[in-house]
Amino acid sequence: MVGAQYDHTVRVIARGTLNHFVRNRVEGRLQKMVKAHLDAWYAEAARATWKSSAELKQQYRSASIVSAERVVFNIQGNEYRLVVAINYPHQVLLILWLGTHREYDKIDVKKVRYDKSRYADSPNPD
Repeated sequence: MVGAQYDHTVRVIARGTLNHFVRNRVEGRLQKMVKAHLDAWYAEAARATWKSSAELKQQYRSASIVSAERVVFNIQGNEYRLVVAINYPHQVLLILWLGTHREYDKIDVKKVRYDKSRYADSPNPD
């Protein structure tokens, strides 16, 4: 249908990245707390219907708008940073990068791309 409006909620790609991050990159004693914060963020994002970065900013005042499509969310009191790309007309949000604030300070947020190996399970040493 030409000219159709995209009035559905945001599709977050991919929740598995969040879960793998917690399992493979967060200290064991902190995993439950970090997972709870990421689950809460995911639930809110998956219910959202943001049409622009301005609408997103109304809900997440601490979010940093990097460009028309790129946003950084503060997770767990700014302990972690979540970099996403958002296509507002199609309501698709792609998780690009997730890490500690210290790790975030070492990346170029405008250029960082998704790296599957960053979140992958470690191979079993045999």
